[in-house]
Amino acid sequence: MGSQSKEVRLEQKAYWEAKLARRIAELADKSRDPRAISADTVVRKLRAEVRDAGARLRVIENREQQALEMARKKAEKLATPKVKKAKKKQEEEKQEPSKRRQKKQKKQKQKK
Repeated sequence: MGSQSKEVRLEQKAYWEAKLARRIAELADKSRDPRAISADTVVRKLRAEVRDAGARLRVIENREQQALEMARKKAEKLATPKVKKAKKKQEEEKQEPSKRRQKKQKKQKQKK
């Protein structure tokens, strides 16, 4: 499993970029044309590694942004005063029996 540390990923990206630059310079010294350099399999692999490292860095940065956003929202929520609801008294609120219960009571009255 790859590292999820931003610092490590930055080091990896720098490593792959340096390796890519060395390979391109090596091929340029051999007087290859730019098309042949871009078609070189090693160059293509190194560019893919750089892209992958960049993609992982973007994901890590997005996670950091989301964590900051959640922390900000949580702080806002804690800062707002809570609204206390009035408690209802059972006497004020006379609950009627459920329809099923009413039906049972009606049947019992009819039997008597």
